[in-house]
Parts: sequence; C-alpha cells; structure tokens
Amino acid sequence: MEKTIDESKQGESLVLEQKKENTRKLFIESYGCSMNFSDSEIVASILHNEGYNTTQKLEDADLVLVNTCSIRDKAEQTVRKRLEKYNAVKRINPGMKVGVLGCMAERLKSKFLEEEKIVDLVVGPDAYKDLPNLLAEVEDGRDAINVILSKEETYGDISPVRLNSNGVTAFVSITRGCDNMCTFCVVPFTRGRERSREPQSILEEINDLWSRGFKEITLLGQNVDSYLWYGGGLKKDFDKASDMQVATAVNFAKLLELCAKEQPKMRIRFSTSNPQDLTLDVVETMAKYKNICKHIHLPVQSGSNRILKEMNRLHTREEYFKLINNIRRILPDCSISQDMITGFPTETEQDHQDTLSLMEFVKYNFGYMFYYSERPGTLAERKMEDDIPLEVKKRRLDDVVQLQRKHSEFRTKAYVNTVVEVLIERESKKSDQQWSGRTSQNIVAVFPKEDYKIGDFVTVKILDCTSATLIGEAIGLSNL
Repeated sequence: MEKTIDESKQGESLVLEQKKENTRKLFIESYGCSMNFSDSEIVASILHNEGYNTTQKLEDADLVLVNTCSIRDKAEQTVRKRLEKYNAVKRINPGMKVGVLGCMAERLKSKFLEEEKIVDLVVGPDAYKDLPNLLAEVEDGRDAINVILSKEETYGDISPVRLNSNGVTAFVSITRGCDNMCTFCVVPFTRGRERSREPQSILEEINDLWSRGFKEITLLGQNVDSYLWYGGGLKKDFDKASDMQVATAVNFAKLLELCAKEQPKMRIRFSTSNPQDLTLDVVETMAKYKNICKHIHLPVQSGSNRILKEMNRLHTREEYFKLINNIRRILPDCSISQDMITGFPTETEQDHQDTLSLMEFVKYNFGYMFYYSERPGTLAERKMEDDIPLEVKKRRLDDVVQLQRKHSEFRTKAYVNTVVEVLIERESKKSDQQWSGRTSQNIVAVFPKEDYKIGDFVTVKILDCTSATLIGEAIGLSNL
C-alpha cells in the first residue's frame, strides 16, 4: 500500500506546455497515490503527441480522463461523483469522450462500460501506449477497453511531461506492480507483478530534469526497496537468471548510489519502502551521500504480530523494531513516517494497544492513518469477515491520530534553535510574504521571502514550530 498524495492535491486537473498545432483538448484528473500522478504524466505525454493539449476547463474538453485509485473506498466514491459531473457536461457537449484510467478501471471495467454505461473508454495501468488505438475505436462509435496487465511494461521509453509542476520537484518511476500479497491491498491485482525499469533510462530522465532546472526527484514505486534490474523481466523470475545477469544486477542500493553520483547537486528521495525489503545497504548508501534525503517512509500497518500475520505482512513487530534501531544507529538524523490501518478484521483491544505501543517506541515524524475499508478483490474481502464495528474502527483511528500528533510535535520541536537546509518549493499557503519548502527530513519549513526564489536551497535558522511545520528565518544560500 503506497502513501497517498497530499489531500490538497487530490483531483487537480493537470496542465502542461501547449503545442500550437494540437487542435484537441484533454482534461485529466488524478486521485490516490503518487504513482497515479506519475502515470498521468505518461498519459499526457502520449496524448500530447496525438494532438491533445491539456486544459483546466472541463467544459472545453474533447477528452476527459480520470486516473483512479482503489486503495480506499473514499477515493472510489469521489471518482464516481466526478464521473457524474463529467456526464452532466457531456449531455451539453455530446462530442466529449469520457475515460477511466488506472487501478479502478481494471477492477470495474465491465460495470463502467456495460452496466452503468457512464464511460466510453477504460484503460488499465499497463495499457497507456494503446490509448491512440482505443481512441480510434471510440471515434468509430465503439466502447474501448484494454486492462491487460503486462510482464514487461515500465514506460521507460516515455519521457513524461511534468503536469502542474512547480518546476522544482518531480517523480521518477522506477518499478511497476507489486509481489507482496498483503491481504488488504488491491495493488497486485490492478497493477500486476513487480518489474523494474532499466537503470540507464532512469539516469537519463534525471539528467533531463536537472537540465530543465528541477532540484529534487522522488524515485517512485509500490515497493522501491525491491528494485532489481537484471536485464528485464519479473522480479520473481530472478532465480532463473544467468550467472552474468546475477553478476551485473542492480539492486536498489546500487541504483540509489548511481542517481546520487549522477547529479550530486540534486536531492534524491524515494517512496515507498517495505520493512522486509529495506536492507541496511540502502540505509548505508543514504548515510554516504549528502544529496540523498534523510527520510524513510516505512509503512507498518499494525503493531500486533497476530494482525500482521493476518495482513500477510512479511515482518514481525520485533523485526520492525530491529530495523528502526539500525536506521537510528546508521542515520541518527533520519525522519521516519508510517502508514497505519485500524480495525482490520479480528483486531482486538490488545492488538490496538500493541499498535499504540509500537508508535510510542518509534515516535514517527508523521504518518498516513486510515480505518480499514474492505476492498473488493482482495484476499481479506474474499476470506475474512469485516467484523469490527465502524464506531470501534473510528475510535481506534482517533487514538492513533492523537498519538501521532503528540509524536509529530515532539519530533518537530527538536528542530527549534537548529539550522536546516530548505529547498524552496512554493509560496506559503498562509502568507504571500513567506516561502515554503522542505528539509532533507521531509519536514515543511516556512520563512520570510527576502530576496530568495523558488528552487533555491536556503540555510534556515528554526525559531519556532507547530506540530507539523518549522518556522524560521533565512541565513543564506546553501550549497548542497
């Protein structure tokens, strides 16, 4: 399960540079995880070369696409409401075509096309290159669908456009799919088996971003730590690799080092990690290179060994503690964030207390917390009764959220009277007189603008804080 995009960005329509010769208009919205937003950039790039410029005005669009998420019920319900809105506009503009992309498309293909008849086009995560053919089918008056999952597709040959970009930070996708069959998660069924992207194409994309002024990239995957390139193919087939393939294979620690050395002035982040796959050579590589950000998003989901087993998480509470201790030893200044699910089937009060005690041990900097919602197609939905009452789920979630707020405040206060490096990303949401950016540890910091500009690395003295934001004043430019 991958961490989701900041809620404030959910559903943003995305816009890129316009081609004068393009005559049709594309309106595209994304919901859910970072991977969906990254995929939208691939889709926009493909359609940019097919005569479509993007627009922020729904009513002007010839083609409307929504890139969807099936991780949580809330996102799915939001997408359904948006499809109702699209179709209301379509009644006024009958020439407009509506399509669903991504994970939800794969899961609800027949319902969308045949039963509810609310879309013209359904395209799964591995079929975006087929969009021109599918659009031709739609133009001929036929519904179009391709949700076939691929064993090879990584879109490594597509140069993504940067949609709605601040020109400073960008996603770089390095893996697709997932082999971890967590019982609550639909990703392996909607995105297929895990495969990795060729390293040279990743380095070329990073170099291109640097040449265009980007200062920070996030290496992206459902499970980046299990990145493994040995010439192509599925991760699970590595045991059949030749001696030469094994000898020349690139794992995540090696890829991280390649990226850090390729652009030593560019910040490197990565997301998302899985506890059983985060090896210490990755943490040691982070310690070795200053430009690799000191933050690890390390989803745990539960603090109870019994629930972790029910979730098919391939780690125990004790193994997680050992990993945390090793991260703290190798990288004392590293921030750690979490994903947590409350109210998983059969969860008892003792299981819940185990989660709270795990949080007390780690004291995460921040987290992404949800109560369990049954996702159709998952192992939990097929084999487990959703037996925890909603009010109990919500109460337990509130316990987790309140404890996380306490820990976030504790971690953030530790930065007061210290000096940090901040990459300016945007104007502060609360004041047009202040810049907002993030530290290496992924903590938001705000400070007076003075003569600095977006894209500057600035040394900032922290004077105060809220539970989530550092407040300071700039000392001067930093040389990463």
